[in-house]
Amino acid sequence: MKYKISHTTRYEYESLASLSHNELFLTPRNTGGQTCTSEMITLLPLPSSLSRRKDFFGNRVTHTTIDIPHTTLEISAVSEIFLSPEPVMPAEQTPAWEQAKDRLWRHETPEDLDAFQFVFASPMIPVADRYAQWARDHFLPGTPILQAALGLTQKIFTDFKYDPQATTTTTPVETSFDLKRGVCQDFAHIQIACLRSLGLSARYVSGYLHTQPPPGKQKLVGADASHAWVSLYIPGTGWIDLDPTNNVIPTDQHLTLAWGRDYTDVTPVKGTVLGGGPHRLNVTVDVSTF
Repeated sequence: MKYKISHTTRYEYESLASLSHNELFLTPRNTGGQTCTSEMITLLPLPSSLSRRKDFFGNRVTHTTIDIPHTTLEISAVSEIFLSPEPVMPAEQTPAWEQAKDRLWRHETPEDLDAFQFVFASPMIPVADRYAQWARDHFLPGTPILQAALGLTQKIFTDFKYDPQATTTTTPVETSFDLKRGVCQDFAHIQIACLRSLGLSARYVSGYLHTQPPPGKQKLVGADASHAWVSLYIPGTGWIDLDPTNNVIPTDQHLTLAWGRDYTDVTPVKGTVLGGGPHRLNVTVDVSTF
């Protein structure tokens, strides 16, 4: 499947901004089943400098500087992706979650050691017994790890209400967990908190969601917008994505942008501005096939 992604971010300032530095996570990364075949990022006003690098997690990052006075800043990212989903092992054939945990904590292979960094708390995701206990009804002794994780995915989908007004991008996990409300970022953070609190390795994935619903059916929540989900590491198998917002294993509708410990590692646009005063922000995303 071939996709085209157009992601536009527009800032409108009440007064002149004289300088703007930005870090952009807007270039999709290549994965086992995904290839970014073309990409372009443009800014208005034109930046005086633009550089690119890969961060610690292998994400493709763009750094920009605008040093002329401006009252608007528009960042446009257009990418084309070829997506060929990889098969997922049947959940019942995965190892018991305790066995997977033990192997992970021994980290005898380079892959296990690399995944081990995602066991610990991160800036937005705590590790605490309350999250482990909340997930325990699915992580019973001897339960295959993917089967247990899918049960947790469904529990979040069932027990939490999608509510864009309930939280912001800075809302702590504790708050969204208590509210039982939030958006895809919150649900991903909560599932990761549960998995890490059980001693498992899970990372935060940012990206996009495309759907073409059947006649009379609604589109999946998060369509035509930035989206977020979870990736669980299973020793001997690899990383398996899980989407608690929609209670699915991502296949050919989820387009990966970047991944890290939590949202702070992969914020699509972040930076500093000198001047400008209060501002208005508008973000539009269009995902289409071709």
